[in-house]
Amino acid sequence: MNAEHELPIGERLAHWVEHLTHVLPAQAPIRDFVHHNTLHGFQHLPFAEALTAARALTGATTWWPEAKFRECLASGRISADDLNAALDDFGVADLDEPLIRALSRRDVLLASLLAGNEAPDASRLGWLQRETALADDFIFGHFFRLTVEGHAAAHAQPWQPLAQASWAELCGRVGKSWTWRSLLEYLSGEDVLERVRGILQRHLAAHLDLGVAAWRNPAQGQGFFAAWRASAGLDLAWEMDELPNVRDEILHLPDSPIDVLLEELPRLIADESLWPGYLQRLSLELPGWSGMFLWRSRNPGRGDGTPVAMLDYLAVRVLLERLLIDDLLRRLTGGPMPLAELPEHYAARPEEFLVRDARQQAWLPEELQGRAACLVDLARNGHVDVDEWRHLAEAIAPVMRAAQADSAAWQLAALSRQLGLTLADLETLSREEVVALQTCAGSLASEQRSQIWLLAYERHYREQLFAALTANHPRQSAPAAPSAQVVMCMDDREEGTRRHLEEIAPDIVTYGAVGFFGVPIYWQGLDDAGRTALCPVVVRPTQLVRELGVAGAEIEEGQRAARRERRLHWRELFYQATRRRAVAGPILTALGSLPALGALTAVTLAPGWFGQTARRWREQYDGRLSTRLALTAEQQIEATPEQPQLGLTDAEQIKCVEDFLRMIGLTGNFAPLVLFFGHGSGSQNNPHLSAYDCGACSGKHGGPNARVFAAMANRPEVRAGLAAHGLSIPDSCWFIAAEHNTCDDGVEWYDLETVPERFHAALDTLLAQIGEACRAHAAERCRRLASAPVRPTPWKARQHMLGRASDISQARPELGHATNAAAFIGRREMSRGLFLDRRVFLISYDPASDDDGAIAEGILLAAGPVGAGIALEYYFSTVDNEHFGCGSKITHNITGLFGVMEGADSDLRTGLPWQMVEIHEPMRLLVVVEQTTERLTAILNRQPPLQELINKEWIVLASKSPLTAAIELYCPRRGWLPWSGPAVLPQVAHSADWFAGELEALAPAIILGGIR
Repeated sequence: MNAEHELPIGERLAHWVEHLTHVLPAQAPIRDFVHHNTLHGFQHLPFAEALTAARALTGATTWWPEAKFRECLASGRISADDLNAALDDFGVADLDEPLIRALSRRDVLLASLLAGNEAPDASRLGWLQRETALADDFIFGHFFRLTVEGHAAAHAQPWQPLAQASWAELCGRVGKSWTWRSLLEYLSGEDVLERVRGILQRHLAAHLDLGVAAWRNPAQGQGFFAAWRASAGLDLAWEMDELPNVRDEILHLPDSPIDVLLEELPRLIADESLWPGYLQRLSLELPGWSGMFLWRSRNPGRGDGTPVAMLDYLAVRVLLERLLIDDLLRRLTGGPMPLAELPEHYAARPEEFLVRDARQQAWLPEELQGRAACLVDLARNGHVDVDEWRHLAEAIAPVMRAAQADSAAWQLAALSRQLGLTLADLETLSREEVVALQTCAGSLASEQRSQIWLLAYERHYREQLFAALTANHPRQSAPAAPSAQVVMCMDDREEGTRRHLEEIAPDIVTYGAVGFFGVPIYWQGLDDAGRTALCPVVVRPTQLVRELGVAGAEIEEGQRAARRERRLHWRELFYQATRRRAVAGPILTALGSLPALGALTAVTLAPGWFGQTARRWREQYDGRLSTRLALTAEQQIEATPEQPQLGLTDAEQIKCVEDFLRMIGLTGNFAPLVLFFGHGSGSQNNPHLSAYDCGACSGKHGGPNARVFAAMANRPEVRAGLAAHGLSIPDSCWFIAAEHNTCDDGVEWYDLETVPERFHAALDTLLAQIGEACRAHAAERCRRLASAPVRPTPWKARQHMLGRASDISQARPELGHATNAAAFIGRREMSRGLFLDRRVFLISYDPASDDDGAIAEGILLAAGPVGAGIALEYYFSTVDNEHFGCGSKITHNITGLFGVMEGADSDLRTGLPWQMVEIHEPMRLLVVVEQTTERLTAILNRQPPLQELINKEWIVLASKSPLTAAIELYCPRRGWLPWSGPAVLPQVAHSADWFAGELEALAPAIILGGIR
């Protein structure tokens, strides 16, 4: 700290801003949404420690509520064995040692978990005593008497020192876990952040805008601070006009945001060592806006050229904090007061602080709550005599002490019932034994209790998966002569598609891999204005593949481009004129009202039909055109992400195809057709559309990657190069490509006109089988959608999905990765024939062809972070959607094409909307690898990124033996633990027999029709 203190202030501020990258959301603009670990800045910590640290920093809930876990226990999703095993895994000492007579520590802790540590507040408890049998509950009465006696001595203690100690503790939070805004809101009930947000958000939205704003601030090119100062000082309807001399103060600010910070920070916090923490707290009070501003400042190439600097934002934020805090403090204390004098002010007025403090407490009865609120309101508008504060404080003090007794009695009574203790048993307990009972039950902090529940919850599902893999081991086999091989994304949603396809066509073999298929490229489609990266977000491609019209159709291509440009131009003119033109706007709105009403009626009553019809009209107007790929580069050049090479050379294509086929284990016994099946999603009025697309393609569609791979694999030059490397693809094999729409379960096929005639019969069969599998998959998806038909036929289910995708009012076009829970890395035979409820990422890997484990290492390094990012973002958006998610889609308002707000006044919301996670079951990803423990240990020892994910317990690793049914679970503390358990699973003929009529998550089952 001393070394940093000696640095120039500019360098220190740069360090503090750099630290903010670890605590603020790192979400890119919403059109480039890519799943990632919400707590990426805490990933260097063990999982449980990271959650505790995040909760302390942000105030967010980081675990599922205990009540949710107890619901799972009641429904059979957690068992008593799971809880016992979780206590062992957690490492509680002396679990089976006697504690009180015949009761062990394990007994008491289990009873405490089952009873819960929640207690009703004073109002609720009073109601229960009046309206229920609680008044006659002898066990509660017994403990109430004991706890009241225990607290009797405290009645003699004066309340003033307690109030002063509490006030000192709150003041100590400022600059660490609180800002002055937090403290003053606690005291007054007035939140200055609401005014700060209202002032800031219009300026932030305009400055970060990516295409919506009709007007730009003339000073925008000078940076946010200069633009805000110029605008704020001249705004005719500014929110801060009631502040004295505020306009002059802003207009005379220094030009440099650093100078502003150096002026304002000492006024807020005299201790310079607390400045970094205070800036961090201020940023976290508006994490969405702060995070987006920081992201844009660190990624200038992803914006529109507008200068974005985090120090500009912090200067404005600190200034507004100081101005509004001064105003609130003046109204709170009755006159101007420096912030530094506030601690002494209330230390000398403990009676006023006690009343204000008690208003925040749930134990305060309604009558006293009303009196306290009335007094605080009177103080806000005038002077309240100190005697009035004192009289109310003296009435509150004994209630505060009694509330502690009520809470302890409630918890002890609930604990005793779980332990099966009768009143006679309790009356024989000594006070020391009661204290021991209470101490043991309270020995686990709330975070520790939640962690034990999570361990039990995860274990229950893990036991089901291990049993399924063990039961399926004797059934492992693969078709000797496959009719087709289908390579799909590892996406958990495709587990259902693969399973249905294998049930329909048992002679088809399916594979799974990261959905960019090992082809990191920039892609520019025929209608695309610019290029798009189709690869993991951490990769920067250096090759560009373009889609062009077929040779000889240059005239048709130009005509089509002109028609499309004209259509989009008129659409944009109409849209902008109705928004901005004073005369033309109302006229055009009136003229367009009837067509708009007709379209709205059609899309409401028949969304699927309307969506298909609109697409056909667009295609007919623009014109259809067959296309080709500008795929092959004549020679390799010194390409960069900024200046990519057009196409891939023969050598680059050979390497891409070979590396990928070897990675998934497809090196021989090629079927007549090999389908590369990318995926994407399509829906209407859905700002989070990218979150449903392929994460391995940077939140874009994976169809172009599949098309490029198939085209490369069909080139004679590539096949010759592969043969020279020992990988021969016979002439009897042809690669084709398609894209699966995971929203409407439709399929778009590519380049079928280039398929040789000798493959047409097999192609017709495969097209029919894929269509049938997608319709069956749609029927399975319907069971989790409340508005879907019950037990629909596959055809009806597919029509329903078409309607959802085109319905502008549909907040749940699909459920995305909801319920994802595990990943299998191994041969398809390991899981083929198992119903896995669309919860498992399936990654193909053949351990028999990986002598040194290098392929497994590469897959873990690529797929591990991708799967973990998806699972962890869903986890955190589920456990606390208010902090880590973005609330309901219903109130979302697109802001500047870079994010969403709730309505017209809110923080910028990050994370996943509630509709994407409402059925999710938050747990860490379980990764099962078909490889020996020795190889996995060696990989783990030499890969720090995997050590962080696995040894820090962000994901859970298990080994499935390549030769036997043995499974071992990896524990960072105890090493590999052999698994043993019953391997008995229900068996059904088809998937539909297992999921039909079911609404909740289902356990694995054996599908007899899924294996040959």
